[in-house]
Amino acid sequence: MKPADLANRKVKSIANNKKAWHDFEVVSKLETGIVLTGTEVKSLRAGKCNFMDAYATFLEKDNFDLYLLNFHISPYDHGNRENHEPKRMRKLLISLREGRKLKQQVTEKGLTIIPLSIYFSGPFVKVEIGLVRAKKNYDKREDMKEKDSKREIERKFRV
Repeated sequence: MKPADLANRKVKSIANNKKAWHDFEVVSKLETGIVLTGTEVKSLRAGKCNFMDAYATFLEKDNFDLYLLNFHISPYDHGNRENHEPKRMRKLLISLREGRKLKQQVTEKGLTIIPLSIYFSGPFVKVEIGLVRAKKNYDKREDMKEKDSKREIERKFRV
């Protein structure tokens, strides 16, 4: 595929993990592909997915395959007996270099990998994953205070 084709792809958002930005400090982000079945793609086109408690992990110690766990995609309404399991393990498509880098940061620095958003990029389904660090309660309160003060300043300048 040519780089010009990649730039011209239509991006259609399916869902965003808003709670991730509240509960975690995002250190870095990465776009990955995901291995899905046909009924999962049809269900995603209808927007039926849930990020609750979803995370990505490396299952084996010597392997750099990244899997998405606890990501719920509702069964397709018009599916038959070949319909998918809602919370099955799904493989994320990353390069070997990226896998090594992520695994090193997860093991050494104690970071976590979670999905931030899922979207269609042309005909392909992409997942934006984030390497995150958990926020403490006082960090969350400080963030809320900053947002409130920014809102107050914007309101005063509007009038």
